[in-house]
Amino acid sequence: MLNETRDRYALMQVGWDRGRRVRGNLIYITLQDGKVYIEYDGMECGITQNLIEEGLPENDIVLAFLPYSLTALTAAV
Repeated sequence: MLNETRDRYALMQVGWDRGRRVRGNLIYITLQDGKVYIEYDGMECGITQNLIEEGLPENDIVLAFLPYSLTALTAAV
């Protein structure tokens, strides 16, 4: 799912489980004020390290799935 107007991006999985249709988010990211907010990361290894390896500075990544008291430690928000 892409919503480039609002800078919201999701990677979903869909399929079948025991005859029932299933779906769910793997990753949900929003872009705001020049930062990447990782709202949900259900990937086995996580996407944060991949973003860093691709050159995104760590202080531009906010782990928004954490409580605010910890989120403030992940980036200058």
